[in-house]
Amino acid sequence: MDFTLSTEQKLIRDTARDFAQNELLEGVVERDENKQFPKIQIQKMAEMGFLGMMVSPKYGGGGMDTISYVLAMEEISKVDASCSVIMSVNNSLVCWGIEKYGSEEQKEKYLHRLSSGEIIGAFCLSEPEAGSDATSQRTTAIDKGDYYLLNGTKNWITNGSSASIYLVIAQTDIDKGHKGINAFIVEKDTPGLTVGPKENKLGIRSSDTTSIMFADVKVPKKNRIQEDGFGFKFAMKTLEGGRIGIASQALGIASGAYELSLKYAQERKAFGKEIIKHQAIAFKLADMATEIDCGRLLCLKAAWHKDNNMNYALSSSMAKLYCAEKAMKITTEAVQIHGGYGFVKEYHVERLMRDAKITQIYEGTSEIQKIVISRSILK
Repeated sequence: MDFTLSTEQKLIRDTARDFAQNELLEGVVERDENKQFPKIQIQKMAEMGFLGMMVSPKYGGGGMDTISYVLAMEEISKVDASCSVIMSVNNSLVCWGIEKYGSEEQKEKYLHRLSSGEIIGAFCLSEPEAGSDATSQRTTAIDKGDYYLLNGTKNWITNGSSASIYLVIAQTDIDKGHKGINAFIVEKDTPGLTVGPKENKLGIRSSDTTSIMFADVKVPKKNRIQEDGFGFKFAMKTLEGGRIGIASQALGIASGAYELSLKYAQERKAFGKEIIKHQAIAFKLADMATEIDCGRLLCLKAAWHKDNNMNYALSSSMAKLYCAEKAMKITTEAVQIHGGYGFVKEYHVERLMRDAKITQIYEGTSEIQKIVISRSILK
């Protein structure tokens, strides 16, 4: 078993680390506080190839493996989880979903622009009454011959106001249950599509999260992904890969908090010596380092499964569950290590703690991951 990264993977990791520290760190507190979308930063990320990392070069992407993507996600997330979730959605959900399941016409039309950052995408699954229960779609898409008529509301949509295209999951035939669900590519300027106001969130505040409303939106039949009734499978398969992205985001948040805590503990003195020399603090850091390494191995394992065309449903859920839970624990401990300084914005760890919470919720809550894992091990 070889744990050595390739030269290219190390270069991608180091490039992402340098970019995060030199380009994202400045202004991150202000962007968070003001709910300011990181437009300039995202454009720079696009120029460096971070928005279409795994897309085939045929469609303008980097053609990189999932391991490289995980490494880059961790480094970006150490500094700015708002930027990393934008990166995750565009890579894991939108680009991957279209490239894996879209028609050649759909790939040619959208992937070049998504990979280059000319546009970004959003994934629309959650609804006011359909979050964890994705089968209970109230958004409808009625077949009108050459087009579908789309009506309904989607909630908690990352990139909601900034996206140019939306992957929308909707119910076409309610009598068929989940087999009557379809997936559509819907362009933002389509008449009848309305973007709601930006949510005022606990964390990842500079990413734009909104509701999307559809009122008699005409979607050409050519914008349906795959055959009739494929939408639920599309959503579930796409989310399996998305969980690797969010697991690596959670890992990065935890790792960023740990690195800040280690530095602080080596500098801060109490009772005549650096606090890292006090066992109470040293043991906290030992636990954090161990848990981060465990999480990283789970992320890389899931990525390796995906790269080798193996079933990664279980490994991605395990990675997402573990990293999300540990991100919340580690960031809380980071605030504790910093003491009063941890409670103020300029030391960053309070923001990382707030950002960590969402990783336990989106792209499948921790409870949903336990359902997926338990079903897998009970077979």
